[in-house]
Amino acid sequence: MHALRHVIACAAILTVVSPARAQNLDDPARVARLTAQPAALQLTVGDSAALRITALDASGRALNVEFRFAAPRGALRVADGHVAALEVGTHEIVVTLVTTAEDPPSIRVPVTVAPPPLASVSLTADEGRLYAGTTIGHRARALHADGSERQDPQITWSSSNPAVAAVDAYGSVTAMTAGSVTIRATVEGVAGEVEYTVAAFPATRLVITGGNETVRTGDVQAFLAVAYDANGRPVNDVPMTWSHTYTPTEGMLGTSAHGQLRDGRMVADVPGIYTVLASAGPLTARRSFRVTPRDVVQKLLVQGQGRESRLRTTDLWPFEGKDGRDYALTGAKLSDGFAFVWDITDPDNIVKTDSIQVNARTINDVKVSPDSRYGVLTREGASDRRNGVIILDLANPAHPTVAATFDQELTGGVHNAFATNDYLFAVSNGDKYVIIDVRDIYNPKYVSEYDHPDSSIHDIWVHDGLAYSAEWGTGIVVVDVGNGRWGGTIENPKLVTTYVLPSGRTHAVFPYRSESTGKFYLFAGDEIMSRNGLALEGPPGSWPSKYNGSSYAQRYDPDTGGGGVPLATRGYIQVVDFTDPTQPEMVARYEVTEFGTHNIWVEDDKLFQGYYEGGLRVVDVSGELMGNLYTQGREIAAFKPFDPTGFVANSPMVWAAIPYKGRILIADTNSGLWSVKLEPRGRPVM
Repeated sequence: MHALRHVIACAAILTVVSPARAQNLDDPARVARLTAQPAALQLTVGDSAALRITALDASGRALNVEFRFAAPRGALRVADGHVAALEVGTHEIVVTLVTTAEDPPSIRVPVTVAPPPLASVSLTADEGRLYAGTTIGHRARALHADGSERQDPQITWSSSNPAVAAVDAYGSVTAMTAGSVTIRATVEGVAGEVEYTVAAFPATRLVITGGNETVRTGDVQAFLAVAYDANGRPVNDVPMTWSHTYTPTEGMLGTSAHGQLRDGRMVADVPGIYTVLASAGPLTARRSFRVTPRDVVQKLLVQGQGRESRLRTTDLWPFEGKDGRDYALTGAKLSDGFAFVWDITDPDNIVKTDSIQVNARTINDVKVSPDSRYGVLTREGASDRRNGVIILDLANPAHPTVAATFDQELTGGVHNAFATNDYLFAVSNGDKYVIIDVRDIYNPKYVSEYDHPDSSIHDIWVHDGLAYSAEWGTGIVVVDVGNGRWGGTIENPKLVTTYVLPSGRTHAVFPYRSESTGKFYLFAGDEIMSRNGLALEGPPGSWPSKYNGSSYAQRYDPDTGGGGVPLATRGYIQVVDFTDPTQPEMVARYEVTEFGTHNIWVEDDKLFQGYYEGGLRVVDVSGELMGNLYTQGREIAAFKPFDPTGFVANSPMVWAAIPYKGRILIADTNSGLWSVKLEPRGRPVM
């Protein structure tokens, strides 16, 4: 059963029955076996094919029953009897009969997804002219006919004249002597090439300038290497090769040289003496500097808890009510449609003021408009299969009332939403987002939508008229929804750009303009609900079982012995410089290797990260960001909300963390709502 458990743990699960056959269902107990037509699928990315599942009784007669489809999230999309291929690889759809039986009939359908054929290979070279004795790096991009890029292509590099210039297996071209040469990169028989005329090396001296004598770990140093000819004139097109060495200071013996150096910009992870070296042909220059600890740790004071141990808490959103008091909305998973309202005015005494129940299985996301005029509950698993969003009137914030239910283009389930004062962006069935006019919350109106081709969406955040969405294997999708620079309006969204992230599991996004540098960063997080294949894989109870049937941890059941086991997740935060939205650049990451990330918030140059089993993490993101923020000593504080009476006892599982009026509010899946506070440095916690 292990393989089945893996598929479901990483899957989007959908219960399907043909609308024409939704009435007069047969007794599922009569089902003897399931068949699939075809038995296996072979697709190309972007294609789709019909898949028919039939339930047969012992005599071979077809029955009218419901099925549950489990497909790898971000790789396949199963809907309306068709399978759409989103990601290259060998995948599997698991189809299970919907029944209360302990071991229901199921069938597996292998799906092989091939990439589309290549149309071209383009080469990009590092800056500089190729002189004898110098090296220039190259990047090859294998492109499909639609302009999309093949991920991890197998590239063969070659030189037309290795005596003039040789190329290694990674695209680094080293010139030997003056002459002409062509460098070629070939992928699956399609080639791209660049021509060079190698000149004699012109420089006689190399000098490094820039940087400081002393910096902290995590501070980015910018160095400039300049080559001069025999007459003292700078030769500006000489390509440079950068490297660095490390000398440990007292107390750091046995530590390797942690740091990153790229194009003359250097960041150090641990204290010590670092030396950057620039090389060009026969010339070398060096520059040393001292790195001291970043020293940003602050103590956390736990203020209070709004305990919720009966249900699994999902998202939260704090707001100031019209009555001047402070409140928070929280959702709940597999809760029969419950969401909760909390009075958080006194963080030492968090009080639940109301419960709101709607027709849903799960309230996954909650939002409140910036003006606190309305709230939003996203619905999944409605009994009538018309999910959509519930819009709350917050005129009486302690006891909201339902202003409207909106489900146009949203019947397949809403997992996430983003609220502005005038418009609501709701994610529809993991496929697209719908824009809703909520200026009159009692009469919401459909405005428009954006559906990125062959892509599954999970999260959306809107900033300055640009919508940034997290779309699993597609990565980040940026759309003009009113900024106007790219011709988009709220009624007619226009694509700006896409940016693929290496994990292929892009789950959450948060755009942020750095207060200290003015750079515009996008923080994007993974969600990988397993650690299979790693040393810390997690206990067997992390997987779905006959006791719970879900990839989410269950309360311990003393009768069956099931549940009560924490999840094991992985994933990290990737930081992309989006200062120029048309030229995004991956610059940094924040990775705590033994845990997995969830929701993100950045404010006052601090990252407030819900890191699932890793708890709350508060991270210094001031200054220019480069390298792994975790190893640079940028962590300010961490807090794991242990609760012996929690849904899963003493099992932190932080879903989200939001700074609010000098404190940090935490939604923990297993124990509810918490309030903590960063203490000023040097002040003891009483």
